[in-house]
Amino acid sequence: MWRSKYDMDADAFAGDVDRLWGEVKPLYDALQCHVRAKLNESYGDEVVPLDQAIPAHLLGNMWAQSWGNVYDKVAPEGTAPAYDLTALLAEKNYSELDMVKTAEGFFTSVGFDPLPETFYERSLFLKPEDRDVVCHASAWNLNDIDDIRIKMCIKVDAEDFQTIHHEIGHNIYQRAYSVQDPLFRNDPNDGFHEAIGDMIALSITPDYLQQIGLLEDLPPAEADLGILLRQALDKVAFLPFGLMVDKWRWQVFSGELTPDSYNDGWWKLREQYQGVRAPNDRPADAFDPGAKFHIPGNTPYMRYFLSHIFQFQFQKAACDLAGWEGPLHRCSIYGNEAVGEKFNEMLEMGASKPWQDALAAFTGKSEADATAILAYFAPLKEWLDEQNADRECGW
Repeated sequence: MWRSKYDMDADAFAGDVDRLWGEVKPLYDALQCHVRAKLNESYGDEVVPLDQAIPAHLLGNMWAQSWGNVYDKVAPEGTAPAYDLTALLAEKNYSELDMVKTAEGFFTSVGFDPLPETFYERSLFLKPEDRDVVCHASAWNLNDIDDIRIKMCIKVDAEDFQTIHHEIGHNIYQRAYSVQDPLFRNDPNDGFHEAIGDMIALSITPDYLQQIGLLEDLPPAEADLGILLRQALDKVAFLPFGLMVDKWRWQVFSGELTPDSYNDGWWKLREQYQGVRAPNDRPADAFDPGAKFHIPGNTPYMRYFLSHIFQFQFQKAACDLAGWEGPLHRCSIYGNEAVGEKFNEMLEMGASKPWQDALAAFTGKSEADATAILAYFAPLKEWLDEQNADRECGW
């Protein structure tokens, strides 16, 4: 039933997901190999053997689903960060509201209407002092027409600067498909909404930061390596985890995994796809999958894998439309109304057409394509291959 929501045969969808994973696996394998080698330098052969999967507890994240917190251990040597966005925001005395206005300015620059006044009156931007609230960032569509809001406890830093662009992207999408009948006021598959917000965040490039006055001098191309590696530790490292969570559940639902093999099946998939293993021997009656909210919460997870594919496919299509000729990771669509107009055509479709039609309306292709990720991270892949030249990769 979960797989039947993708406008194609359920088994065909499972096969298509495997195809997408096959396209990005060489990039992931190169990243895993480099990270394992650098962790080995920090912790030694006994803790991180070079012929085994990486112990999950060393990757800086509860579920080892994103690895950004170990960047300092795996960063390119002699490459100082190109810039510190958090410091730039402080230097320019940005307030929380300034960050929201800047993100709105991105969307108006590509031709979208300004946000309604009610957005600013009704959104939650600051953590209240008189009550507890859920600070996890979210975007809200209250009346299916124009009452759109975000809810987050904004901190003036680089992470929230990106998050605001992402969340307002959701709001822009919600307002765009409000022209549809009520049943179609949603995305055509559950990977689109997250991908829209993330694709916008990909346009937060040095060039964009310079255009809005946050950055004075553009960093040289060699400085991109650190930026790309940091992105890959979050976005590329996530791909196999985003895939195996539902791979595990599909096996549970089909009966291939039974309660006495739930935990062993979980770690078998994690090792197979992520090259990550349990920190110690896990008892068969443990239930480690339950530590991930979406499992007990019964929330499908394939949307997150798909969103990581679609966001780069959208970005490449947008940059092709803009006539961009440089490295894909340096492309920003800020200020390009022609791209914004074409983008809006897809957003306005909502769920009124199969997702393949919506995808084709903007990208010209009716099937998901992971090769845009390879194009985006091409300079990093070349560097990783150089680093891994004398290493034994795989697990």
